[in-house]
Amino acid sequence: MESYFRKEMETMGRDQLDSLVDERIRYTVKYAYENSPFYRKWFDKKGIKPSDVRSHEDLRELPIISGETVRGRQPPETDEFEFKCIDWNDVFTIHETSGTSGTPKSFFLTWDDWNRYAEKYARAFVSQNFGHGDRVVVCASYGMNVGANTMTLAAQKIGMTIIPEGKCTFPVRIMKNYQPTGIVASVFKLLRLARRMESEGLNPQKSSIKQLVAGGESFSDESRSYLEEVWDVPVYNTYGSTEGTMCGECNQKAGLHVPEDLVHLDVYNPQLENFVDDGECGRIVLTTLLPPGGKTGTLLLNYDTDDTTVVVTREKCDCGRTHMRVMNPQREAETIWVAGSPFNRVDIEQGVFQRENMDYLTGEYEAFLYGDKDEVTMRVSMECRDPATCDRDMIQDNFLKTFLKYRPNIRQAHADGTFNIIFNFTEPEGLEFYKIKGRPKRLVDRR
Repeated sequence: MESYFRKEMETMGRDQLDSLVDERIRYTVKYAYENSPFYRKWFDKKGIKPSDVRSHEDLRELPIISGETVRGRQPPETDEFEFKCIDWNDVFTIHETSGTSGTPKSFFLTWDDWNRYAEKYARAFVSQNFGHGDRVVVCASYGMNVGANTMTLAAQKIGMTIIPEGKCTFPVRIMKNYQPTGIVASVFKLLRLARRMESEGLNPQKSSIKQLVAGGESFSDESRSYLEEVWDVPVYNTYGSTEGTMCGECNQKAGLHVPEDLVHLDVYNPQLENFVDDGECGRIVLTTLLPPGGKTGTLLLNYDTDDTTVVVTREKCDCGRTHMRVMNPQREAETIWVAGSPFNRVDIEQGVFQRENMDYLTGEYEAFLYGDKDEVTMRVSMECRDPATCDRDMIQDNFLKTFLKYRPNIRQAHADGTFNIIFNFTEPEGLEFYKIKGRPKRLVDRR
């Protein structure tokens, strides 16, 4: 029997859900005008009344903002935090983004914000078959990032026990002593943990783990399938951000459910001019939604996440949930253009994780592009279990067949010699990113 965290909301009929979303958009826009210095100035300058926004279609009349917009409306660029919507005395917690692309963005949360954030994760956890009595290791930062803390609060709401490791380098004794039933981490952290367990005599497939949640970065279907094989459990996908997005895959693994009553997600064309049709790829633009009477510390309307996705369907899922589903989002910053065609880091990963390859590879990889407008070379480096026995020719053939198959322009450029792909095979920990602190950059354009 399917379980839900908030059944009435999660299974609401489409017409009723659309009406609820429009009601919350109207209230949220009104709240933005009354409480956000940024939006109040914008509405007054444009001569638009909040009451003019009646439905999600009308959001196209409002500005699309970016991380740069937020950074430019906070100290030291301005005297005040123009997206902050509450008095300092009402702020419960203050958070910053990582700042990898500039000055960290500041976010102010109320206790109500925390409960809404936690509900998004609680719904996802329950849809992934977690519940009362489960023990879950969280391998996400408990610092200024909201993700790990949100999961912990969500766990309390559904009776789960959290083991707050923060990193996936914890001692293997944690697995033996506390018998966790789940782990939240990235695909690569979970693969490394499995290798460490095996080296210490603990078979991941015979451990206490019942399911895994992969988050923190996009991944290919092939790497997920291999991770499921290594652990012999299902792997579920989640997507979240400090800005308030949180989508979770249910046990049907047929797209990530968007909690439409809590966050409104539109998919725009690359020029951010209009919505794209369901089934077409576009940029994720999100709007925080508040229930009538609700309050928030930081409010974002039409926030461009710099991520791309596809709306899979708005039809009812086999799990019974009615909220829209999207494909695994990808980072626009991890997309590169060659021969007039784009490809993403995940496309490189797909080529690496071809099943035959994984008899010889650990799964760790990185790719670098060099050259100019006339000729481009991509070097793909892969980590071998044992370089002496690695079947390099087979791996190269599998990679090229997969990577070039659905990219006619890139395939032609490769045949013409204007786009070269060369391969490098390393011993364990021989890749460049091991020498650099922080999250590995697996696709780097050095042109």
